[in-house]
Amino acid sequence: MRFPVVLHSDDGVRFGVTAPDLPGCFSAGDTFDEALDSMREAIALHLEGTEEEGGDLPVPRPIAFHRANPDFADGVWAFVEVDVSRFYGRAEKINITLPARLLAKIDEAARARGATRSGFLAEAARAAMR
Repeated sequence: MRFPVVLHSDDGVRFGVTAPDLPGCFSAGDTFDEALDSMREAIALHLEGTEEEGGDLPVPRPIAFHRANPDFADGVWAFVEVDVSRFYGRAEKINITLPARLLAKIDEAARARGATRSGFLAEAARAAMR
């Protein structure tokens, strides 16, 4: 899942970073890249705590939504990708029935991308969780 983050720097070298969709989740780094790396870890820990408390995983909002917030003025926006699959539990195999025309469209889309039906559907499911 991609989380928008905003970085601020007083000296142009060290950065503080905040995840607006995760209140209280922030980090820092001595470089831009270090700040993003440390934020990835901070987000994962934040989500772990949310799960342990029985909360739902937040759905990240677009950067455009957050840019109007004066707290983030003059910040540099970026995205941090965090694997959230562990918070959804183990995979389960299911059997489903689909209309033949829908299945044909799925197969057509998969072929157009050089994928198999199952690979295409798995990728679509991962994209839906982002």
